[in-house]
Amino acid sequence: MKFRWSSVAWSVVYLLLLLSLTTPLLIITTLFMIVPAVVLFTTLNTKQFVLHVLPVLLIVGLITPIYVLIAAYFLIPALVMGRWYKRHASAVSTVIAGTVTILGEFLLLLLLGTALFNFDLSNYVNDVLQMVNSPLSDLGTANPLFTDLGFTTEDVNKLSHMTVQMIPMTLIVSSFMIAVITHSIVRPILNSMNYAVPKMKPAREWRLSRSFIWYYLIGVVLQLFFSGSENNYILMISANLLPLLRIGFMIQAIGFFFFLAHERKWNKMVAILLAIPVILLPPLRIIGIIDLAFPLREYVTKSKR
Repeated sequence: MKFRWSSVAWSVVYLLLLLSLTTPLLIITTLFMIVPAVVLFTTLNTKQFVLHVLPVLLIVGLITPIYVLIAAYFLIPALVMGRWYKRHASAVSTVIAGTVTILGEFLLLLLLGTALFNFDLSNYVNDVLQMVNSPLSDLGTANPLFTDLGFTTEDVNKLSHMTVQMIPMTLIVSSFMIAVITHSIVRPILNSMNYAVPKMKPAREWRLSRSFIWYYLIGVVLQLFFSGSENNYILMISANLLPLLRIGFMIQAIGFFFFLAHERKWNKMVAILLAIPVILLPPLRIIGIIDLAFPLREYVTKSKR
């Protein structure tokens, strides 16, 4: 096997990442948990992949069977993304496939937790916030200077409700980030192994569909007319749709700056410096909305001539 030693090394990395789940590093290592399995599945055939992964599962299984379940959980999106790499699919479709798979697993866990263990996400979030708020309230009682640190029960309930409403967006963004991080690491590794993997479009070509403007208007209307409504589904849609679209407009604005720098033959560092304020100052995403609504890039190209 051509990559025998490198494959063994990646198996060891996979084992170490799984073992890191017992340490505080799990918050960081979880983001990279899919990487080793993707590399192994893409570079090996099915039989070789099983021979490399099975010892890892046996070792972590001896520690606790729960680790095997966690490993299986992360193996599924790894197999999906690896399958897409083997098919030489585009980078965008690979990332989307990984995102959808990870998101689907998140939702499946919530469904199984609710159906089998009567897990109530709303109550859980509320209990966590109450637990965090309790020491602050006690501190305010002991010292009047810290009275404003605590929240009332009503404040905690409102915050809990808002948190639960934002969970769909959080799951989507988290799934997307894990897929993007995985692709960003796996692609150069596979290329170094002579596996041609398509790269993402350059930032100057990042463009959304103009229909996103209409989606944004719909979200604004829903928020205006149903802000005081008791319809939780409508409120959840608007609470998640608008932030996601704003992130999209931010990406559109960054793409415009890189396009402008490319057309004007500026150094890429100029585009980066222009993009940083868009990330730090959310209102600047209006540049992305203008770029969508009006042919700004065509104006740039014409003025160049």
